[in-house]
Amino acid sequence: MVTLTENSGNADGYDENNDGNSNEDGYDVVVVGGGAAGLSAALVLGRARRRTLVVDAGEPRNAPSAHMHGYLSRDGMAPADFLAAGREEIAGYGVELERDRAMTASRDANPTPDGRAPGGFTVTLASGRTVRARHLIVATGLRDDLPPVPGVAERFGRDVIHCPYCHGWESRDLPTGVLATSPLSAHQALMVTQWSDDVRLFLHEVRESDLAEEDRRRLAAAGVEVVPGEVSGLVVSDDRLTGVRLGDGTVHERAVLYVAPRAVPRDELLTALGAEMRETPFGRYPVIDERGLTSVPGLWAAGNASGFAEQVVNAASRGYRAGATINGELLFADLDAKAGEPA
Repeated sequence: MVTLTENSGNADGYDENNDGNSNEDGYDVVVVGGGAAGLSAALVLGRARRRTLVVDAGEPRNAPSAHMHGYLSRDGMAPADFLAAGREEIAGYGVELERDRAMTASRDANPTPDGRAPGGFTVTLASGRTVRARHLIVATGLRDDLPPVPGVAERFGRDVIHCPYCHGWESRDLPTGVLATSPLSAHQALMVTQWSDDVRLFLHEVRESDLAEEDRRRLAAAGVEVVPGEVSGLVVSDDRLTGVRLGDGTVHERAVLYVAPRAVPRDELLTALGAEMRETPFGRYPVIDERGLTSVPGLWAAGNASGFAEQVVNAASRGYRAGATINGELLFADLDAKAGEPA
């Protein structure tokens, strides 16, 4: 549960030195989310000598996958190993990592005691710890809601997959199925033909008449077999997917099944802090500028918290850009404040 409150302006808990005697710890930046986006932002900020805290609940979206792909020099690396390397790197620059969950966030009405920040943020963690930040990065990602077909969740990330750019090479030339979750699944089936000549689109609960005429023509041209009828489950032998079973008992031999999960952004903090949101075909996401800044000053979004299609490499890039931009914002805010001080 996330709640929004306006602080009264009593910011005495802001403890820039963090000597451990205060219940409120102050940071230049708090990053909520310890995936590729959050760690990348933290790395830039740590190297810029910014006091930075990463709050990580330990729920990476790609945890079911044995390997990640498409990240130059890290192709095929296990996601857990990638995150462990990132955590080690940020620690080398003094960035703190808190294994915890951000429960509430509020925007401070008045500046911090030093007068440098025109209102920051207060974040309360599940442990009860309260931290303050001049800027807040939300990199909480999203979760995948899978269609309730028996066997799909158990095999997700193995031979039930969702992204051909992530898994297509490893599944190339295999008998492939695509489980339709909406008419947009026709596009997924067409994409998959780049990696396999044997593709079947299982309409499941989608009517063939719901497919666009253009998609039907393209499916025929690509040699995709469109299979009507509801899918009742998967056939698994020796811990391998071997088939897709329809409600009438018919089994189609398949070695790979693509699905399109429903993306559910973890946007509670953004919503609570009043960030402007927009509806997309893939869910609701914050309105951000090219740097990742939301409509709320000092509040940033990166990675899958900012958009559906952020692969690991894109998420890391988003985090890097946000971190570098925030450092500049802090630098010039401090210089402007100092320039305005009486001689």
